[in-house]
Amino acid sequence: MYDVLQKYNELLIQKRHSNNTQRIYCNYFKDFNSYFKDDDLDKLSTEQISNYILYLIRSKNISISQQNQRINSIKFYYEKILGRSKQYYALHHPNKEHKLPKVLSKDEVRKILNSCNNIKHHCILLFIYSAGLRRSELINLKVSDINSERMIINIISAKGKKDRISLLSENTLKLLREYYKKYRPVNYLFEGMNGGKYSPTSVAKILKKAALKAELQKNVTPHMLRHSFGTHLLEQGTDLRYIQELLGHNSSKTTEIYTHVSKKAISKIKNPVDDFF
Repeated sequence: MYDVLQKYNELLIQKRHSNNTQRIYCNYFKDFNSYFKDDDLDKLSTEQISNYILYLIRSKNISISQQNQRINSIKFYYEKILGRSKQYYALHHPNKEHKLPKVLSKDEVRKILNSCNNIKHHCILLFIYSAGLRRSELINLKVSDINSERMIINIISAKGKKDRISLLSENTLKLLREYYKKYRPVNYLFEGMNGGKYSPTSVAKILKKAALKAELQKNVTPHMLRHSFGTHLLEQGTDLRYIQELLGHNSSKTTEIYTHVSKKAISKIKNPVDDFF
């Protein structure tokens, strides 16, 4: 089985899946193999595999997202490693949950940023919000990705291995120059204490601490800053197509979700109950 796992991981690498996808798929495939340790994986039926997924739902209470990931990790083995038909192993994928993004008001974002006394921490949170960055995109930013002449940020090999650009505001650049003079990053724009990439866990901790200091009674995550950037752009009249490009969404439908949480859009709707008074 060690050889199978090695081949499994090597093919994930060859197909250029992200490190995170490699880790998740390998872990889920190990679970799958452990469950059927007394069986020959190559001879399992679709029914046996479906029953395994059902077992995970009932006993482990796995989420819809994890259910899809586990199914994909199994399908990768049969369809990519063994070259089996997609139809034969076309296991049922549950419908994805459609949850509205959690966003912060401009005042809440301002309070969070103002609560950061450390210029590096301030700069990190300001970059996530003002450029609509994913956490992984922030920690992968290099000094050379900042173009102060064109006032843009080059985001290289983002989600889906796609490059894009985002906004670099005047105020962000001003703080960035102060930060650079103090910390002198060599390669990555935000580096750890011993050099190299900044820890994604540390980014979350910085934000959590800042939100507590700002006395916000909610669990604030880095992705909420990104969602807030998209929503605030929409509320100030930015075209959805531009927001889609800035955030790196493949589909305009992903960007359109911000219309559901935009206060400006909702405020234009007259409530019929007001006609009673």
